[in-house]
Amino acid sequence: MSSHEKGKGGTFKGFLTYFYGNFVVLILGFIQTPLLTRILATDEYGKAGMFETAVTVIYIFAILGLDQAYIRYYYEKKMEGGGFVSIDRELLLRRCITPALIIVSVLTLVYIIFSKPINIFLFGDSGSDVIVLVTVYTFICVFERFFFLDVRMQQNGKLYSNINIIEKVLSILTIIAAFYLIGDDFRIGLYALAVPWGITTTFLMIRYFYLRKSRVEGHTEQPENESLVPEYRELISYGAPFITVLLMEWALSSCDKLALRTFSTFDELGIYTSAMKIVILLITFKNTFIAYWSPVAMERFEDGINEENKAFFRQAYEMVVMMCIAGAALLILLRKFIVLLLGPSYRSAEAVIPFLTLMPIFAIMFEITVQSIKYAKKGKYLNIASLVALLVNIIGNVLLVPKLGGMGAAVTTGISYMIYFVIGSFFSEKCIKIGYNYRKTAIYALLITLYCAEASFINNVLYDTICGCMVILAVCITDRDKIGKLLWYAKGFIKKK
Repeated sequence: MSSHEKGKGGTFKGFLTYFYGNFVVLILGFIQTPLLTRILATDEYGKAGMFETAVTVIYIFAILGLDQAYIRYYYEKKMEGGGFVSIDRELLLRRCITPALIIVSVLTLVYIIFSKPINIFLFGDSGSDVIVLVTVYTFICVFERFFFLDVRMQQNGKLYSNINIIEKVLSILTIIAAFYLIGDDFRIGLYALAVPWGITTTFLMIRYFYLRKSRVEGHTEQPENESLVPEYRELISYGAPFITVLLMEWALSSCDKLALRTFSTFDELGIYTSAMKIVILLITFKNTFIAYWSPVAMERFEDGINEENKAFFRQAYEMVVMMCIAGAALLILLRKFIVLLLGPSYRSAEAVIPFLTLMPIFAIMFEITVQSIKYAKKGKYLNIASLVALLVNIIGNVLLVPKLGGMGAAVTTGISYMIYFVIGSFFSEKCIKIGYNYRKTAIYALLITLYCAEASFINNVLYDTICGCMVILAVCITDRDKIGKLLWYAKGFIKKK
């Protein structure tokens, strides 16, 4: 659904086509996560959590930020022959994915050569199947990123949602099958990631080339211009600064695990990883919003930076902040009940959850403001924000993890994302002044941080309940008009379905 749909609630309804699939995925996640935590001991679960860390490091350097270049230039167009001519998107995809595949081939070769010491550090174990899974999954990540990104840029929310649902169902089936084949082993988590993603990515690639063939044979494609497609040097120049950004995101999602692996035990790592899985409620909303928002924002900017579009960004930001803070407070309030699903060994995860909720909510809020930096091609500002947040993250983990374990890692992760949001949003206003309401954001941030501190360090159910209800009530009163609009939009969407 295009961001230019007219009519009240058009943009929000477009978001709902993305969200319904991830909502189903969320429900399925409440089946998958307890399934894994009850099958795997905490140390084995901790090892499985290191798998994504290993793959992500390779992926970050391989992708070169070219996925961001694909998003930035996808809607590029110019006047030619009395009308607008769009960029040649097939050529753009080829130029973005080719360098990534070359680099990932070199990096995986290096990994294979040094796989034994790397695997011993990450998993405490090594084997040919682990090497194959890391290698294959890394290539899958590159293909999945670009072909799934093509679905997002088409703003095909229904296909996006359906693919996510299928992937999660396949993941659950893979866990069950792998358990019967290899028993209580961390490799179950590896197979649960690699097999479903491999199947859905293969489908997306077949779909892409089938549609391409149909357009060529039916002559239905719109006029395209190859000259609009930047050369490799320009694409890499735009994308390279995002390597630091991706490293920061990897650090904030993985350095905590590495710190726990270094300064603590696999048991503590398993408890922390399970707490992260509980926060999937907000991470699901984050991933949905990013999938929807990036193409919509770029399309808006391409149409001109006028007051109407600025108002659009401000309204979207206000709505998202309200939903994020209320959702985070609700998750923290209900965390004790959710943790019961994990099993007796994971009960201490409830103290780790509160500060982890800061990660997705500030990431979502920043996803709106960061578009100004991306469109203005000022990647240096993202680098500054990333480096500062990364430095804070490293120092925090070194100081807090040895003393507080998983809770120390959670505090560091949450605070680092807040700093990333503040610095990045400051620079975004320097690029394109939108006029976001940061004063109210600061008040909300203070409220949710204080609630996180209370919930993490004070073990009192009464205080916990009162504080949580006060935060939610404050949001509901302050943004009661937005809640009314939200309910009105949702009601209209449900009726149409």
